[in-house]
Order: sequence, then C-alpha cells, then structure tokens
Amino acid sequence: MELQNCVIVDGVRSPFTRGGRGAFVATRLDEVSETVLRTLMERNPQLSPYDVEDLGLGNVTGVAELAGIGANHIARLAGLPEHVCTFDSNRQCGSSMETLQRIAQEVMVGQIDVGIAMGIERMGRQLGGGGGAERTRITEFNKKRLEQTTEQRDLPPDHDKNFSVPFPDYILDSTPIVSMTQTAQNVAEVYDLGRGELDEFAVESHRKYGAALESGFYKDEIVPIEVELPVFNDEGELQLDEHGERRTVEWDEGYRAGTNFEKLSELPTIRGLVSHGNKELIITAGNSCPTNDGVTAALLMSERKADELGLEPLARIVGFGVGGVKPQVMGLGPVPATNKALAHAGIDASQIDRVEFNEAFAAQVIPSIAELGIKMENVNVNGGSLAIGHPLGATGTRLVTTVARELKRSGGKYGLATQCIGAGMGISTVVEAV
Repeated sequence: MELQNCVIVDGVRSPFTRGGRGAFVATRLDEVSETVLRTLMERNPQLSPYDVEDLGLGNVTGVAELAGIGANHIARLAGLPEHVCTFDSNRQCGSSMETLQRIAQEVMVGQIDVGIAMGIERMGRQLGGGGGAERTRITEFNKKRLEQTTEQRDLPPDHDKNFSVPFPDYILDSTPIVSMTQTAQNVAEVYDLGRGELDEFAVESHRKYGAALESGFYKDEIVPIEVELPVFNDEGELQLDEHGERRTVEWDEGYRAGTNFEKLSELPTIRGLVSHGNKELIITAGNSCPTNDGVTAALLMSERKADELGLEPLARIVGFGVGGVKPQVMGLGPVPATNKALAHAGIDASQIDRVEFNEAFAAQVIPSIAELGIKMENVNVNGGSLAIGHPLGATGTRLVTTVARELKRSGGKYGLATQCIGAGMGISTVVEAV
C-alpha cells in the first residue's frame, strides 16, 4: 500500500483562560468550540464541509458540560453534515496530539482525505474550582500515599538508553500514585536542578511570549471569543444566576507582563511536596504551568487534496512517537517519545530547527532538552505554556500547529512538538516544512 503525505493546512484556538476565575468559567466550552471550529472552516473557503470525513476531540477531565458531549455534539453545533464521523480520545495531557496523530494516520493510509483534530479542556470547575477544603483533602491524600511503600517492577531493559543519569532508588521506590507537581520535584532532584534556573526559565517563557504577542505572531492562531464574564461573591464563589459584563477575550490570561526573577523567587513552593532525597523544595506556581480552559482545532488533509483545492499547507507531518517512563519521573516522557518520533521521521535531533515543548514544569523541560541534545535556543522561541497555559487535552494540537507556523515564519526545515503525559508517558510529533 502506497502511503500519502499528510499536511497541516491550518490551526486555530481560543484564548487559554485561567481556570477557576478565568473569563470562560461562566461560558459553555461547547459554544467556544463551535466558534473555533466555524472559524477554521471559514478561513479555508475552498474546503466544503462535505469534504471533511472525520473529526476527533481530545479531552481529559470530562467535567461539567463536556461530560458525554464529545466530538459529535461539537461537529453538529458548528454545522458539519451528518456524514462527518467523530471520535473522542483521552491520553491525558497528550489527548489532542493523539487525536491529531490518529487523523494524520488515517490520511496517510488513504482511509480519508480530510480530517479535523480538536482538543478541549475545562479545568476551572475541577482543579481550579474545588476550593480550599478540596485542595487540603488532595494534599493529605498525596502525603498519605507518599508514606506508603509500593512494590515496583524492574526497569525495562531499554530504559538506560534514553537517559544519561541513573534514577535514584529513593525516587523509584516512592509511590507511583503521585501528584504532577511531585513528579517535577522528583525530576529536579534526579538532575540536581536549582530553584534559580527554574525561575529563570519561567521568566524567559513570559519574556518570549510577550515579544511574540507584540510582533503579531499569535494573531493568526487565536480566535477572539465573546463571553459573559463570571461573577463571584466575596468568598470567591461563582454566581451562576448573576450576569457579568460581556467582553471579547482576545489573548491568553496566563501571561504576566513584567514577570521577573525577583517576583518569582518570592513565591512559596507548592503545598504537599516532599523531597525523598532531603533536598530543597523548588517547585512553585511560577515555574509550573497554570490551570486553564481552552479549545484548539487543526485542519489536516492529504497533500494531494491540498494541491487540488489550492490550499497552502503550513507543514507536512513526518514522524510520530509515544514513550513510557516511571510515573515518579513523568516529566521525562518526551525523551523516549521524541527518540521514537525522530527514528520514524528518519532524522536525528541535530536536524530539528524549532521545538514546541509543553512547559508543564520548567523542571522537566530543562533536562529533557539536554538529554535529547537539542539546542535550547530553538525551544519555544515564542514563549511556552508557563506563559500561554496548559488546558490539558487541548494543548497537543496547539503545540503542533504552533511549531508548523513557526517553521514557516523562520524558514526552518524540521520542527518537533512534544509533551509529557500524566502517569509516565510522552508523545511527540515531527513536522517538515513544505
């Protein structure tokens, strides 16, 4: 069977708003998804809705209005005809990248010519909306689990080939049922990272994102969304029966202009962390990604179909990879995943010109990039998730379309999008300039 080339024609997203108290808290995300999907179709008028054959949706939490709705509901809201098939995917933080890869694989084997990959996440009514009592219960649960010993399987035979340092027994013997912030602390200890370098990395993420905003880089990526702002009482509780002012949200809410090292260095470490090696606790809200609400969408098709319709692709998809690591060092998942994706693409890390690396934590980006042998100056040149935000299942599609757009802007040849995944995985996609 002869494979087809699959290209990314376009990608759009909503602004990524803050979870808990952000602009989307009082807005249904299926309505936001409708706007994002309609915009994607309207930006490519050569494409008929009847050309679309499959639509996938990545989502993790499945809370509130997202529970049981799925891709099919959103496709119909946006006016796609009944023949467009849909599916839902949950590979935790890698959900929408998984969806994009599945659509691309369908195109490559000739099963379809045109597909759409989407991601959606509402964290405002889950991680960000639980209140102090709920956060305390979560913290106490994590502390209890950390005090328990859990039998560990032996490391797989190929484990050492991905990493230059051994994982200490005190990390591997800790419970694998662990918060994501604890995994970041664990990785920092494995690689002997200091608080200062994590905070400096976060400052750079905000600085680069601010410069990219000023240059207009994100203008073609972000779809403005008109919303009714949420109303909160004095105790910070959402008042669903009250109506806030209407406003058009145009930019990501996680970005903080003027973020500097001095401000970040004053932040306390995240509650509930422990150090298994009796080292300094260094993971803070400033060097971790925020919780967010958001929607993403990407248009994929065969290169032949794009030529036929007269559409100019952003990039060609040439490599995929997923990889697993110990859950206790979840943030290192991009290393084996990227090694697989590079092998699939038939290139090596030295050929990568641009990287969109999901900044779940500064503590996992820094060592992962070093392990892969990629130049840090090629990573997240327009800022990353520490400033942009990380709405779990929606992030992967953003990473791929952003790196494709950056390749076109910079004139590079190969781009990599990669992210860690909860429970000890990573997922990566390699794209090539067209």
